[in-house]
Amino acid sequence: MKPDVTPETIALAMNGTLLKLTDSREEAFLPSPMVQNHAAYLAWLEDGALICAWFGGTLEGKSDISIFASILLPESDRWGKVQRLSFDPDHSEQNPVLFNAPDGRLLLFHTSQPSGNQDECRIRMAEIGRDANDPVALSVVREHYLDLPHGCFIRAPLFVRDDGAWVLPIFRCVQRLGQRWNGSHDYAAVGISLDAGKTWVLEDVAQSTGCVHMSPVSTGEQQLAAFFRRRQSDYVYRTESKDGGHSWSVPQPTNVPNNNSSIAVITLADGRQAMICNPSNAETSPDRRVSLYDELGEGDDRPDADPTGGCIPIWGVARAPVAVCLSDDEGRSFNKYLIVEEGAGTCISNDSTDGNNKEMSYPWLLEGPDGSLHIAYTYHRRAIKYVRLSAGWADRSEEIQ
Repeated sequence: MKPDVTPETIALAMNGTLLKLTDSREEAFLPSPMVQNHAAYLAWLEDGALICAWFGGTLEGKSDISIFASILLPESDRWGKVQRLSFDPDHSEQNPVLFNAPDGRLLLFHTSQPSGNQDECRIRMAEIGRDANDPVALSVVREHYLDLPHGCFIRAPLFVRDDGAWVLPIFRCVQRLGQRWNGSHDYAAVGISLDAGKTWVLEDVAQSTGCVHMSPVSTGEQQLAAFFRRRQSDYVYRTESKDGGHSWSVPQPTNVPNNNSSIAVITLADGRQAMICNPSNAETSPDRRVSLYDELGEGDDRPDADPTGGCIPIWGVARAPVAVCLSDDEGRSFNKYLIVEEGAGTCISNDSTDGNNKEMSYPWLLEGPDGSLHIAYTYHRRAIKYVRLSAGWADRSEEIQ
């Protein structure tokens, strides 16, 4: 699609059909009835199908924002019907995370907040069922809120620790009395469950103010690294655990710029780490906006949170290009990159109807059994775009200067 596409032309392409652009690249726009679609998350299912979940509605923070999902069956050339998986009429339900639990259940975790108040958010967990007679059909079997404090937010995948604990990466959106949340005091934590998700405790990551969207990967036996989006819009930060996720080091910067937008990281079959992101930051983009929810118009006259004791968040930095960065030193630095898509990345408004938002953001990635790379990301806040790169994609990457 050309850079001057409109919301209407994007909508016409949102039919889920895979288009083969080259011998090494296929792509599709996932089906959705909503005008805004954002925060895609990809996961493999037990039968080899690929599931994508995201949130959709009219505007992030509005109470009509809900979780949706679609399935791509093996060997299929079209994503299946879109299905709604959350139903709270009073809360904005965002940031889905899918988890193939050790007991065989497919679990959906997502956030639930009133309006733009991320400091009042709660995390909801739902068991997702599949129809034996319709392999692309999904249903919510049961659901409940996690027993964690208000202000816990998620984006990245769970992992299972050596003691059987489920570890859920979290970032805390800290409440400031009489002030409106703006991200100034956010910090990283992990939720720990020793009873398969029934109860949870919270453990903070030390000295992590501004570090959010903790994305953990395995780097060896009992070795983990985790990577962060940064509210300060400077660089991706990294922490590590040498005891399998029981404790974490103080986060340190990598060489990858970050624009205060989401990242995702995986460890490839060859042992390298692949990070998908928008490698831009406040130094490379002049774009700014007041806050994430400055256009909700819901009559909140509280002042923005005072950054004293926290950080000064930077919002509005361009969310483009989409790039995969490669590391061969366990993510301490990234020395190669592959551009997935270029674009203006303009995101000074979240509106999905006027054509001014041109972000390509919140990317996710998975490696296929055959070495292919599966990617999903927000396209102009109007659609979720899926890209599949054939095996050998890393050979086309370039050196980072």
